[in-house]
Amino acid sequence: MPRLHWEDFSSGQIFDCGSRLVSREEIVGFAAEFDPQPMHLDEQAARATFPGGLIASGWHTCCALMRMLSDNLLADTSFMGAPGVEEVRWLAPLRPGERINARGTVLETRTSRNRPGLGFVKFRFELINGSGRTLMTLVVHSMFGRLAARAGAEPHTQSQP
Repeated sequence: MPRLHWEDFSSGQIFDCGSRLVSREEIVGFAAEFDPQPMHLDEQAARATFPGGLIASGWHTCCALMRMLSDNLLADTSFMGAPGVEEVRWLAPLRPGERINARGTVLETRTSRNRPGLGFVKFRFELINGSGRTLMTLVVHSMFGRLAARAGAEPHTQSQP
């Protein structure tokens, strides 16, 4: 049984969503399969691009964040997916050998108008490198199951002050 349900989330709540070290091999492997651009594949060629060296694909950073969220937050919840991503911002490049940390902040919660067993949690997730620089932000409305005892409760919304 999941430990966290919709009722367990509240505006302003912050979650540590783990960390991981990103290797050159991981960056190049992802790029070779999904985003084969010189800045993601080859150090020599990457020196001539605007980042001035090898960097991870922005889509790779999204996938790394998703893995961290899955392992360190969502696996122990009643998570039911998301209807879409509101915003993704790539603020700084992810470079080989960097350790990244993920943090999630609850922005608001609300129940579903049509499905009483479901609630939405709007999160802002941040991917931060070891120097404290924010590399990426992602805003998403995630769906979570509600506790059966409260499934018929009146709609409820909390917004971040």
